[in-house]
Amino acid sequence: MRERKNIFNNIDWTLVVLYLIMVLLGWVNIYAAVYNEDYSNIFDISQSYGRQMIFIASSLFLALVILLTDARFFSTFAYAIYGFTIFLLIVVLAIGSEVSGSKSWFQIGSFAIQPAEFAKFATNLALARFFSAQHINIKDVRTRLLPLVILGLPALLILMQNDTGSALVYGSFILVLYRMGLSGNYLLAGALVVVIALTTLMVGIIYVMVLLIIMAAVLFFFMKRNRRNIINLVAILLLGIGFTYSVEYAVSNFLGEHQKTRINVLLGKQIDLKGAGYNVNQSKIAIGSGGFTGKGFLNGTQTKYNFVPEQSTDFIFCTVGEEWGFLGSLVVISLFMTMLVRIIMLAERQRSDFSKMYGYGVASIIFFHFMINVGMTIGLVPVIGIPLPFFSYGGSSLWAFTILLFIYIKQDANRNSLL
Repeated sequence: MRERKNIFNNIDWTLVVLYLIMVLLGWVNIYAAVYNEDYSNIFDISQSYGRQMIFIASSLFLALVILLTDARFFSTFAYAIYGFTIFLLIVVLAIGSEVSGSKSWFQIGSFAIQPAEFAKFATNLALARFFSAQHINIKDVRTRLLPLVILGLPALLILMQNDTGSALVYGSFILVLYRMGLSGNYLLAGALVVVIALTTLMVGIIYVMVLLIIMAAVLFFFMKRNRRNIINLVAILLLGIGFTYSVEYAVSNFLGEHQKTRINVLLGKQIDLKGAGYNVNQSKIAIGSGGFTGKGFLNGTQTKYNFVPEQSTDFIFCTVGEEWGFLGSLVVISLFMTMLVRIIMLAERQRSDFSKMYGYGVASIIFFHFMINVGMTIGLVPVIGIPLPFFSYGGSSLWAFTILLFIYIKQDANRNSLL
């Protein structure tokens, strides 16, 4: 009994309190987003807010189970947990149900569960286990390739489910690789890839090719012109030109029409306020109409009259903006930033490499979801359909983020005994 008491005493209550505040605020905003005067009781399980209460209660139970579990369990069985989620991702492709165009759900009566959400923390466990092994050198080719396999396998399976948003989350793990010593040149290269891709979509292949050739000519003029540098410059130029063609080809052949339209709307090449751009436009109206202090709880007109589709899930942040205004939005953003900073601070004090790497993975996943979800609601990124952690309606999302966070809280509570 003394050991259990000590374990609870070592818990970082700052993270626990932040989690509880965010979950409760999410519940209140889900209530506001789908409020029905005929079913005004927030505990009514026939409504989304009543079911979210059940999800919250079960999430708290999961958190308690994790805190009572031996911390070494998660590192010992990391690969087994990862393998099981990969199995589920394969099975759901065969017998899963299709929801909103994605075949990524197990449907059992009125209850549905999405394995892709749980694959995120499982992949984080496997990656942390890999990097916590002895004699790992990030400069070694094997060390670079195996993490890509660990990340790429679930991402590919999720892409096959037509859930692009969840698949893109795995790109956030590059921050973990960077923390492990991956050269900053890879981050720079990634940023350049994004810039070239966006520029290609905005102005076309020919203009980008001309720009790349001009840049190569300028570099050729200023660089030391030896054989090796010239070969490298020509290779990079050819890769850049090839990539511009691949962007155009991928968009034309692999994206659905609705995805192409969303990208064109985001880039300003197309105006479709009644179609692909409807959600974002209504979301921006809702957030903008909230002003500095908001319209007040349950007084949001965009919310009340269901102008914004998916308002309790992907677009929950626009409910915050409309009813609580700039101040309420600032509070929510501050909560996320405080949690992320706290997670990183705790990661730096870990004695176990597994706990440290897992902590950075937790921060990366939450940051990506937060950044993309808020960006979707204000029109800065395409609508790719990923939830706002701890706020959006849904059992799979809340359970998965709870497990993700509380495994880390458990690891931190045992930092002095884990090596």
